[in-house]
Amino acid sequence: MLDESLLDTPEGLAEADRRGLLRGAAEAGARVRTAARHAVEAGVGDLKPDGRPRAVLIAGPGAAATHTADLIGSLAGPGSPVTRLAPTGVAPAAGALRWELPGWAGSVDLLLIATSDGTEPSLTLLAEQAYRRGCSVVAVAPAGTPLAEAMAGAHGLFVPMATAPYDQEEPVAASSSGVFWALLAPLLVLLDRIGLIGAAPDALEKVADRLDHIAERCGPAIATYSNPAKTLAAELADALPVVWTEGNSAGPAGRRFADALAELAGRPAVVAELPEALAAHSALLAGPLAASADPDDFFRDRVEEAPALHARVVLLRDRPIGGLTAAPAARDLALGHDTPISELEPEEGGDLETLAELIAITDFAAVYLALASGA
Repeated sequence: MLDESLLDTPEGLAEADRRGLLRGAAEAGARVRTAARHAVEAGVGDLKPDGRPRAVLIAGPGAAATHTADLIGSLAGPGSPVTRLAPTGVAPAAGALRWELPGWAGSVDLLLIATSDGTEPSLTLLAEQAYRRGCSVVAVAPAGTPLAEAMAGAHGLFVPMATAPYDQEEPVAASSSGVFWALLAPLLVLLDRIGLIGAAPDALEKVADRLDHIAERCGPAIATYSNPAKTLAAELADALPVVWTEGNSAGPAGRRFADALAELAGRPAVVAELPEALAAHSALLAGPLAASADPDDFFRDRVEEAPALHARVVLLRDRPIGGLTAAPAARDLALGHDTPISELEPEEGGDLETLAELIAITDFAAVYLALASGA
């Protein structure tokens, strides 16, 4: 059960935050600036690309690499297909994971390696394999790791990951905001240089500013009634989040939110994009998870009995393509089944800014839900 009183107790939140999740979310803007500077210092600006790569391959462990590939693929569009190389192995440990290049990868392709560890032997072997195939290779990882050393032998470009000294008792989660932005930002600088994504220095500075702004709005000292992240966390206390997204930038944000809820808060969630979500989830809203499905819930003993799990729609919206929107139909479907709905829509700005805002608010919400529920 969610301890809503903890949400408005900054000292209690700090004590419960053994993994440094709130600090990581608050430092997202600073991580973007530091990571962009590291990319420039590593020589990204000196690259002379010979056109766009045929395909972009992204390898790395955990949620951060998955979300990085998802976001880059959404921003890049069909210009150069973006493919995440999923690892195989018997355990999610650095020494057990294995990556392989597809058979067609060659000299016209680009391999991006993103990891917050850097000790994975298979990523080192992957960089060497890419070099033998003629692929261009760029890696973002902590400095001084085996992968960093291997990149010199693979004639690739290495960008040291923007890290921060955490003092928490437990390791930082893969869904941490700081890890995500530290891996993503240098790759955005690179992909802007090769003309695949528009992420000029002023655009990244606006992203960092937007992340700072959200950190101020959603910080632990801001009361729940005026804090969109705490409000969303409280609304999802006894709910199954049904995350619906609309717009190019909202899709990756929704999928990241669902993964963060699972990893950080131990909460299941389902996610889909509008308008297909209306057909995909209509039976879910009409079934036993609907708010109207239990007519005796009103008479339940709120102290002695565990709350029933009911669906709650979370609508994440960016500017819809062509101005068409399925939001009214989404609201009608949810309310028609007595299903409550939470909506987040970013302020005006570029694609990267609006995406950063949606990710930042939902990241904070997942953290607050995790801390207040004792996850």
